[in-house]
Amino acid sequence: MPSPFPGMNPYLEHPEIWPGFHHWLIIEIARVLSPQLRPKYLVSVEVRLYETTAENSLLVGLPDVSVQRLMSNSNSTISNIAVAEPAPQPVTVTLPMRETIRQGYLQIREVSTKEVITAIELLSPVNKRPGKGREIYEKKRQNILESSTNFVEIDLLRKWQPMPLFSNEIQTHYRILVSKVYRRPRADLYAFNLPNIIPSFPLPLRSEDCEPIIDLQALLNDIYDHACYDLKLDYRGEPIPPLSETDTTWAKTLFPERESG
Repeated sequence: MPSPFPGMNPYLEHPEIWPGFHHWLIIEIARVLSPQLRPKYLVSVEVRLYETTAENSLLVGLPDVSVQRLMSNSNSTISNIAVAEPAPQPVTVTLPMRETIRQGYLQIREVSTKEVITAIELLSPVNKRPGKGREIYEKKRQNILESSTNFVEIDLLRKWQPMPLFSNEIQTHYRILVSKVYRRPRADLYAFNLPNIIPSFPLPLRSEDCEPIIDLQALLNDIYDHACYDLKLDYRGEPIPPLSETDTTWAKTLFPERESG
């Protein structure tokens, strides 16, 4: 069953859904590229580890903290007898728990030299939200941009600030950055919003090579079908993170049965 959204499906951004979708998309990109690039290039799926705590976990918020207000009985008779205060009741707190997050990314290596020609990153919350994870990623990103490696960065998450560019006035839900070594500091930015189809883009290689086209929309549609996301996603409620009022109105046109029901 196809996704009801023409482009990116915002329900896939849910913190419990995104990690699985991230793995699917990384593997599907590798699967599609591998036969197009061999025998000169090898598509390598790599894994990066992040250590974080519950406060910076992938969850949207912390568990609720229950606080009970202690109130004295205003109707009690005043006397000289001391009345003991009620014993304090426990409140729910959150303990810092170490969590290891595994995030996949892709490298295109030249078989003869083992050199990394292109790096492909699919951003996750650990990369975008403020904190150590973002700092680590931004440093790695800058190292790539200062190297002789081509760079592709795919951001399909609406929440948090996008990765830095000089053109910071560009405000869209999603973006794909394609940075070719010989064009730096210039790069191609595919900026698009929720109602748009995800744009296809060329995979940068060496200047003499023919660049294969990555059709991200077709890959998302195939994953949605093969992974049975129509059975996993609950369209009765709002996506997480929530949509703007304008996008909510637009999204309602995709689910006429919700309004009639």
